[in-house]
Amino acid sequence: MALIGKVGRRDEIVSACPAARALGIHVGMAATHARALVSDLDFRAAEPEADTALLDRLALFGIRRWSPIVAVSPPDGIWLDLTGAAHLHGGEERFCQRLQAFCRRAGFTARIAIADTPGAAHALARYGRDDIAIIPQGGLLTALSPLPVAALRLESGALVAARKFGFETIADLLPVARGPLARRLGLAAIDRLDQALGGKAEPITPREDIVTPAVERRLLEPIGTAEAIGQVMHDLLKDLAEVLQRRGLGARSLRLCALRIDGGEQVVAIGTSRPSREVPHLLRLLKLRIERIDPGMGLEQFRLLAPHTEPLDAENLGAILTGESTVRDPARLVDVVAGRIGPGAVFRIAPVESHVPERAIRPTSPIETAGSWPAWQRPVRLFARPEPLSRVIALLPDQPPKRFEWRGRSYKVVAGDGPERIHGEWWRR
Repeated sequence: MALIGKVGRRDEIVSACPAARALGIHVGMAATHARALVSDLDFRAAEPEADTALLDRLALFGIRRWSPIVAVSPPDGIWLDLTGAAHLHGGEERFCQRLQAFCRRAGFTARIAIADTPGAAHALARYGRDDIAIIPQGGLLTALSPLPVAALRLESGALVAARKFGFETIADLLPVARGPLARRLGLAAIDRLDQALGGKAEPITPREDIVTPAVERRLLEPIGTAEAIGQVMHDLLKDLAEVLQRRGLGARSLRLCALRIDGGEQVVAIGTSRPSREVPHLLRLLKLRIERIDPGMGLEQFRLLAPHTEPLDAENLGAILTGESTVRDPARLVDVVAGRIGPGAVFRIAPVESHVPERAIRPTSPIETAGSWPAWQRPVRLFARPEPLSRVIALLPDQPPKRFEWRGRSYKVVAGDGPERIHGEWWRR
């Protein structure tokens, strides 16, 4: 099989399977030449848009599973920044093995390289000899020297010039002075060589996970007072409310990240009982967390995210505006109280279908409907441990006692109900 794509004004082979390459088909060959060379070859049109979409999905998957910094490396790869994240996957070697197994299950063949620079990793993954290459720190020069010049991601004109001047490997470029080398191959080749060897920075622009609504503010001068932080919170909430409104969402939780000028980060979070994008209510909850923020020498960057969102449509307020309904929503009060004393301390009791009194209730959200309680009456109070009664007198065994002694005192029963025979549920032991 071979894929045909439009390159300039002619159709060329843009990819070929190993069997096709064994028959003499190679990338860059004219499609007419390939058809004449192998008549029964399976030619299909390339779909670069679908390839780009697939790489984007893989990058998004990598952000959520492997590393917070993942970028697409067109046309057939992705970059992952493992700085500070390799130990979470059992080390670099273990991560490479797991990543290769994942690609194998997904139906892909993969070549993985870990190096100090993105350019070196790109070169080793595409032109190296091993499927998994892990270059130790300081070993870039030794690892890159035997690779061809094409591993530096040069333009076609620079590659033609390199062949003309006899540069076959990266090792051939190293002894040449930068001035003559730039005149022969161009300044772009010098930049690529420096990026691969670590002499010039090559930052990776990560793919952002747009699923999580987020807004950001960078300040001209650092701030540290509660009033200034509150004003930034208000501005961020206004921006975030517009984002949520466009998507038809409401926030159930918010996370504010503040970056200090010394590199430290302060993170505070709030939660709501129901989805909301009302700025005054959310601002009131966030201000309860200002005292937990340590500004240090000053805060210069803020980022507000909504990790948990739910659909929030328009509400029909006609009955309330006409006075036909007086139902008030306790969600705002619950949010404020929970923000002060903790969300775990605010709850209501809901019934559970169980004959055992200890298992007949459960805590639930204070704004949820508790449901219907059983018809039979249960005691309001239960002792932690059963206490014995003495001198109990009852007319019949299955009727309540008429009199008994408890804790040294004698009692006479005026009216009673029961006894209730308690059995465990059939699905429990």
